[in-house]
This record gives sequence, C-alpha cells and structure tokens, in this order.
Amino acid sequence: MRREDLCHDVRQRLVRLPEPHHAHYGVVPLPPPEDAVPLGSVLARSEAANQALASVDALAAGLRDPYLLSRVLTRREAVSSAGIEGTNSTLDELLVVEETDDGGATAAAVQVRDYARALDRLTPCAQTQRTAIFTLDLVRHLHRSVMTGDAAYKDVPGDLRRVVVWIGGAGIEYSTFNPPPPAAVPACLDQNLEYLRNEGMQAMTQGILTRMAIGHAHFEAVHPFRDGNGRVGRLLLPLMMAAEGRVPLYLSPYIEAHKQAYYDALKAAQQRLEWHVLVGFLADAVVATVDELMETRRALAELREIWLRRRTFRGGSAALRALDLLPHYPVITVNRLAKELGVTFRAADTAVQLLERAGILTERTGYRRHRLFTATEVLTVINRPFGAEPALPGSGSETD
Repeated sequence: MRREDLCHDVRQRLVRLPEPHHAHYGVVPLPPPEDAVPLGSVLARSEAANQALASVDALAAGLRDPYLLSRVLTRREAVSSAGIEGTNSTLDELLVVEETDDGGATAAAVQVRDYARALDRLTPCAQTQRTAIFTLDLVRHLHRSVMTGDAAYKDVPGDLRRVVVWIGGAGIEYSTFNPPPPAAVPACLDQNLEYLRNEGMQAMTQGILTRMAIGHAHFEAVHPFRDGNGRVGRLLLPLMMAAEGRVPLYLSPYIEAHKQAYYDALKAAQQRLEWHVLVGFLADAVVATVDELMETRRALAELREIWLRRRTFRGGSAALRALDLLPHYPVITVNRLAKELGVTFRAADTAVQLLERAGILTERTGYRRHRLFTATEVLTVINRPFGAEPALPGSGSETD
C-alpha cells in the first residue's frame, strides 16, 4: 500500500500493524460520514437510478409475485458474487444441487447454495425488522452462511479475524489497501453497523444509493473476516434496500461483468474518500439491473405465449399451472411440482409428460426414478450474459 495513493485524512488513520507485519501500516477507517455527500459529476446518474428504483417499486406494488420475477435471480446473484471472488460454480449446477440435495456436490456449489439460502431467509426479515436487522449477529450469521462450506477456510466461520489481512497484490508488499489491525476491527465494525441502521443524520442528508455506497465501501475497508468479506458485503446491499422498504435488486451480475470498474470505485472510496465514484458505479448498476429485469420479464411473458401456442392445455390443469411455476423452478422434479401445485404425484407426473411432449421440459437424468427435468428455454433467458438480448425459440404448434 503506497502512502501517496491515500488522501490526507486517510493517511492520518495509519497505524502500525502487529508482527509479523510490523514494517507495514493499516488504515483504521474514519466513521462513515453522516453529512451530505457532493455527487457532482455523478448526480445525473444517481437521479436516473432513483427513477429506476421507483419504477420497480411501482411495478412490485401491483403484483402478487413474491419474487417480482423469479427466485432464480437470487441464485444468479449467488453464482455471480461467488464468481467475483474466484469461487466458480454455475447456475445450472446450483439448481441441480438444490433440487436433488446431491451429497456429491462440489464445494463451490455448496457455498453458492448457502449464499442463495441466506438471501431467501434474511430478505423477508429485513423487510419486517427494517434497519434494526443490522447487528453483529447478522454479519456473523451471513459470514457463516457463505463460508461454512469452504473446507479451506482457516478460521471459524462467523468469528472476527485475529490476523492481518490486505487487499490486492500477491503479498502485503504489493497491496492496494491494508485494513485495520485485528484489535481495531470490533470498534470499526460497530461504526459500520450503526451507520447501516440509519439512525444518524444520514437518514436526512443522504439518499439510498449514497448510503449503499458508503456502507459497502466502509465494510470492505474494515474487512472484519479473514476471507469472505466481499460476499458478505454484497449480501448487505439487497438487505439494505429491503430494510428501507425498497424492492431488493441483485447487483452482482452487473458487478461481475464490470469487475475492474467495481474495484476502482472501491479504491477511490477507501483510499481517497471519493464516495461519489462508488455512488456513480452503483447508480449504473441499478439502472442496468432494472433494464435487465424488465427485459427478462418481457421475454418470460413472451415465452409463456410461445408455449401456449405449442399445445392446448386444459383450463386449470396441472400442466397449465406449471407454466407459471417454471420461471421459479426451471430445474424440477415431479415431487417438487406436486408440492408446489398442491396436486398428487400422479397428476404432476401426467403434467410433466405433457410438458415433455411440448418440448417445454427435458428429462436430464436417464433414470426411471428420481428423474430431473429442465426448462432449458427459461434458463437460456435468465442465465444469458448480462446485457445480452434474450434468445427466444420458435413456437411450433401442437394440440392435445
């Protein structure tokens, strides 16, 4: 970490690190600012993001869909957030692991599954508890959720670090930022959580995007754990939105697609307290994510119409009702379909056979029992590269 990369106020927070890193210094971050943050050149981008958030909130208010679009979006968030840190799994692998509870799953798939499950559990809690959810117990729980499946992790998941860490570079000699020494972590994390609870002046002086940027950058500057800080910090972003009554957006696919810009924005905030740079990045992420959400929603609605043109389904049948379930469970078993639709196994099996014949589901195991089916066309729409146009199939036609 080079002193010349740090602004004056950050240099004033340098403290010598403990052995064996006594030759180096760490930064004890200033408490997150509560005053208004000048947005300057990113003001227009911030306003565009606020408009995008308002449009999603308005859409969600008129829908009964608890996922707004698909539960698979939280799974895609989990895959992307893990991928940013080099833990590589795929959406398809994750969905298979969830549906089969496969004991032979890779460690990466288990970690990604646990990330997604944490979002499933905690987003509703944030919506009801609001900002009071941001406690030390929450952060430790999030860390346990994403790191328990990592057999290589050297500490107890959820325990604050007792070692020196650094950001960037193969060694501390080449780092871009050195977080505070272990002894300073608890107090710094308390300041971060107090800020996330939004009990200070920031509630009146800063908008949601500014608070997300400051809260995220400060958390990453504290780096309270030996590893897994990026994933925990990105989990906090949708929870912040949910806690303030907004529709939670999942920004990691955008971040993964613009990873260097993300790191540069974090460095600007942490090294030079240029919060507006990260505000601008998150504003772009929100706008692009909302655009992606709307395009995916349109494509899935069109896909359903294509399916209906392929085959005539009896009104109220399990097969017809399954069409609305597949965007949430594009990898599915007959048992899952029966449970979600509230029908017998036999009725669900009949529905699956009809959907297979229509080319909507494809059996992927080759087994006679415990068969797994995939709605490949749904996965193609949802799991396309960020920003790409959805690829939709031709309709064909068939009648029962």
